[in-house]
Amino acid sequence: MSPLTPSPSGAGPSTDSRDLPPRPGITLLEGCADVAVYAGHADAVDLCLFEPHDAAGRSERRVPLVERAHGWWFGRVPGIGPGQRYGFRVDGPWEPTQGMRHNPSKLLADPYARALEGGVTYDPAVYGHVVDVHLRGDDEVRSDVDSAPFVPRSVVVDGAFDWGDDAPPERTFSETIIYETHVRSLTMRHPEVPEALRGTYAGLAHPAVLRHLTSIGVTAVELLPVHAFASEPEVVRRGLTNHWGYNTLGFFAPHAPYAAATDPQGVVDEFKVMVRRLHAEGIEVILDVVYNHTCEQSRRGATLSWRGLDSRAYYRLDARGQDIDVTGCGNTLDLRHPVVCRMVLDSLRYWVTECHVDGFRFDLAVALARARNDDYDPDHPFLVALRTDPVLSRVKLVAEPWDLGIHGWRTGQFPPPFSEWNDRFRDTVRTFWLQGVATDRAGLSAQSGHGVHDLATRLAGSDDLFRARDRGPVASVNYVAAHDGFTAADLTAYDVKHNGANGEGNRDGSDSNRSWNHGVEGPTDDAAILAERRRSLRNLLGTLLLSTGVPMLCAGDELGRTQHGNNNAYCQDNEISWLDWDPAPWQGDMLETVRFLAALRREHPVLRQRHYFTGRPAHPDGTRDLGWFDADGEPMTDGWGFGGARTLQALFDGRVVGNSSLLLVLHGGAFERSITLPPLPTGCDAYHLVWDSTWERPAPARGPLRERRLDVGPASLCVLLGR
Repeated sequence: MSPLTPSPSGAGPSTDSRDLPPRPGITLLEGCADVAVYAGHADAVDLCLFEPHDAAGRSERRVPLVERAHGWWFGRVPGIGPGQRYGFRVDGPWEPTQGMRHNPSKLLADPYARALEGGVTYDPAVYGHVVDVHLRGDDEVRSDVDSAPFVPRSVVVDGAFDWGDDAPPERTFSETIIYETHVRSLTMRHPEVPEALRGTYAGLAHPAVLRHLTSIGVTAVELLPVHAFASEPEVVRRGLTNHWGYNTLGFFAPHAPYAAATDPQGVVDEFKVMVRRLHAEGIEVILDVVYNHTCEQSRRGATLSWRGLDSRAYYRLDARGQDIDVTGCGNTLDLRHPVVCRMVLDSLRYWVTECHVDGFRFDLAVALARARNDDYDPDHPFLVALRTDPVLSRVKLVAEPWDLGIHGWRTGQFPPPFSEWNDRFRDTVRTFWLQGVATDRAGLSAQSGHGVHDLATRLAGSDDLFRARDRGPVASVNYVAAHDGFTAADLTAYDVKHNGANGEGNRDGSDSNRSWNHGVEGPTDDAAILAERRRSLRNLLGTLLLSTGVPMLCAGDELGRTQHGNNNAYCQDNEISWLDWDPAPWQGDMLETVRFLAALRREHPVLRQRHYFTGRPAHPDGTRDLGWFDADGEPMTDGWGFGGARTLQALFDGRVVGNSSLLLVLHGGAFERSITLPPLPTGCDAYHLVWDSTWERPAPARGPLRERRLDVGPASLCVLLGR
């Protein structure tokens, strides 16, 4: 076929007439490229070509795409190669009440662009409708001001890359320890990372960082969004930026400011080098992906890509053309539409096949699976496609099982092979070790409801949530802290949020944190309070790493990181969010504690079960695979429903996996107590105390206990080994 000869009018047949469009985006051929973009309600589409470094758009050359099929506009364009800057302009109906907002004055990013160059400047020109300098106006009046000088350029890149002998680590979920981190925050203050690499993909893959990750047993990093994103105009007006990145502008393009490289090709290659180096250390890469909404906000927002291409197709709209927002961000992508569903699936496959990532955590995943009537459907076509796709069904899939719409909380209701963030685990562990201890100290435990029944359920893998469909305990991603909320250390130091730096009058962020400041809000010099806080932090992290399921550490919690009480640091690209790599002695002790607990988990497969414990006798001696005991060493029976019960013993019989047995003693009372340990499993000669959360630093295992008695400290967690 010969190259496309554009018609000056943008209409009429070309010499490249085809029944079906080529692949979406730009596909490089010899001396030319296939171009395709979806604009199902448009009357005309132009490909706009730019020279490098032309932010003003003076070099713009427009090539009409005259081929059309099934809503796709396409053509074969000569002279396009790697490095080409481009965008689209789309003309068609301007009928806001019908959801159509075409405007040829607005330069649009390619939804399939592999790289983006430049950012969004919130000039009135970037809005499809008329606005004033304060970005206020009438969203039904079309603006004719050219947006090209104020928006990014899409960039063609060469997909070739030398992967060498790279291979996915293919860690099983049962051996996985996830480390949720932000590319920039992780290394901005790291003294061993060269300054030019701090806050970058290359910095994350620096040997000093890799040593840290492997030393604490990390098998997977879960990266906060790395898709190209833009800050919201209201955040920019406050002199801040969207630091977390949940505001996507390009689903195929890595965020360029996270790269040390300054050219688009270098950005893509640097991301791939990072993945390759993490794989070489046995660490998987999981991307936190935001397919539930885009950075265009509501129809009063900027016109940057999808809204100008085909708002009716890409977004959920009501009968008046208004956005249906179940994300809290102004819009919701409509994965009921096959083109949108395909875009998301193509994006996911790109990151797996071309960039070698190992899995995804889906932000506000319920929004992706709302059906025709906007209700959640576990058999939504998108979820079915993920489960059956030969590529995507083989990688790690993790759902954040809620959104902000009606009936949006769906923990435990995603189909296999999804795992899910388990907010019930988070809340239960916080309640037991923080609020429960506080109320016990006040003499209110009997009325608190902070007992042990729910804690036992979470320790054993949350079968009440995930047993259906044979999902097993690895469906539960356990966590006590994540990017959204208090850090683990701040849970022990603040009763209320302190988000004043965000500029929203402390109205943002959750008011339900289940935290406890131990008597003083924020920093203190009181040695006793500081010691209690450290013990509480060890209790939280110990419970996390010793529970059945998949543990997820929030970056810096192993170092006692603080955000000074800010529980919504989404706009804090500064020392509030950046990890401090100059730890105080107590923080070094905390790091050693996490290393020890991670090693304990790794060495004892009884803590890493793929199947639920039965609770039934597993041996002729009557020992159960998992036994629950009270403070007197008696099997838990009627005491489960008593809210004042603050001590629980969990005996994991390691013989079921050919290993040693472990006993966890969780004492949530505010005062010391003498505990009677349960009978030893047959073949075990004695209990050995291997860890106690009252210890500031891990110590060598103690000698065998001479009797079944153990004095436990207030609010403490002990681990005993039955040899």
